[in-house]
Amino acid sequence: MSCFLTNSSVGKKLVMSISGCFLVLFILFHMAMNLTMLFSREGYNAICEFLGANWYALAGTALLAAGVVVHIIYAVILTINNYRARGTQRYAVTVQEKGVAWSSKNMLVLGVVVALGLLLHLVHFWSKMQLVEIMDAHAATVSYEGMDNLEVAPHNGAALMCVIFSKWYNVVLYLIWFAALWFHLTHGVWSMFQSAGFANDTWYPRLKMGANIVATLIFIGFAVVAIMCFLNHETWLAESIVAH
Repeated sequence: MSCFLTNSSVGKKLVMSISGCFLVLFILFHMAMNLTMLFSREGYNAICEFLGANWYALAGTALLAAGVVVHIIYAVILTINNYRARGTQRYAVTVQEKGVAWSSKNMLVLGVVVALGLLLHLVHFWSKMQLVEIMDAHAATVSYEGMDNLEVAPHNGAALMCVIFSKWYNVVLYLIWFAALWFHLTHGVWSMFQSAGFANDTWYPRLKMGANIVATLIFIGFAVVAIMCFLNHETWLAESIVAH
């Protein structure tokens, strides 16, 4: 079984599909969590506190990190193999769409942009929240540079969200990341099901439409939170500080 998953093209695509499905589910959960920010800063912070440096949160973080690493490694391997076998054709498909989509021809480039966005996200948020609690279980506050020495609890994600998105260039960077994620998912979601055998004239258009819907919902969900934080950062920051 392990040889099938590591040596055969079908096995590698199956691993990509499973890890991709896991990551899409997490992204949907993360988006739903972020949307709480629009309605209640206190509620959002309650979720952040629940997902702090607890054993179940740390186990989930480790599992997520493993999923990301596996997905990236297999994506690189498949891309290299496809280049060797078919030149510039990145992904073999059993049903070819009219006019190959730009995203399907540039999945590796989009993947790199998505990975860089993830790294930025880790620096902005994870390093100032869960990592702080991991390094010091008794940490009471964390400082935000450039905010008049503002210090809040590590799980005060609402305050951090307001601080990060108070800067227009951060909003732009994240919107670029969300757009790259949209393109990546419009191909990746339907390709994931295709690898599982749902590749025929009946399912192909349904999967393409489903992929576009999922990708669009994710883009809108994340983008609206970033934009609303930028527009309301002063008011929401004050609310989040008072709540703690």
